[in-house]
Amino acid sequence: MTMPHRIDGAADLLILCDHASNGVPAGIDLGIDPMLLNKHIAIDIGAGAVSEAMATLLDAPAILATVSRLVIDLNREPDSAGLIPLVSDGHAIPGNQAADRTDRIARFHAPYHAAIASAIRACRPRLLVSVHSFTQRLERHDGPDRPWEIGILYNRDARAARRAIAAFTAAGVVTGDNEPYSGRILNATMNRHAEANGIPYIGIEIRNDLIGNPAGVAHWAEICSQIVSSVRDHLAEGAGREP
Repeated sequence: MTMPHRIDGAADLLILCDHASNGVPAGIDLGIDPMLLNKHIAIDIGAGAVSEAMATLLDAPAILATVSRLVIDLNREPDSAGLIPLVSDGHAIPGNQAADRTDRIARFHAPYHAAIASAIRACRPRLLVSVHSFTQRLERHDGPDRPWEIGILYNRDARAARRAIAAFTAAGVVTGDNEPYSGRILNATMNRHAEANGIPYIGIEIRNDLIGNPAGVAHWAEICSQIVSSVRDHLAEGAGREP
């Protein structure tokens, strides 16, 4: 069993990072060139560092994955075909062909989501924040560069997302509304822990060329923290007006 990295904090929000790590536990051989572990297919570049910086700036608890999504994608449902990828962005992952799905869920997926559920029960956060990063373009597909600096993802519950989109846009950030991916399709962690519990959330995607170094991480963590704080405060004010 591999547990996620937990950061303590006093704020009434919870930061999550599903793809913070490119770790491959002992006993698992993906059968790939090790250099691929430094690519986006293995880790959301910069997302873990931004999550940690935001946790510090906001004094917020955070839960970060400690295993690569090439081992198991924690932002997928257990019955998803992409849970244990056989191919990612054109790269074959031959070591996953004979993977024991039940074992990997028990060792990695279940403990991660159990830790999130436990944290929510313990503190009932006012807001969940999920941090990811995305590439300027898909490596194996032709197409235009992705222009967004930030993307905000959401599914049915847009309470926090709509306000975050407006705030990022007002701050001069090129912001995608359910771009570059739609939260109506890729939103497993937030569907499970936010929407299912009625907790507002912000799914933040940051273009990874902007957070590939410490200066970029610090810059975007500051911007994201300010907007997350403002959204959280707005939610608190709204709750205070309820009869």
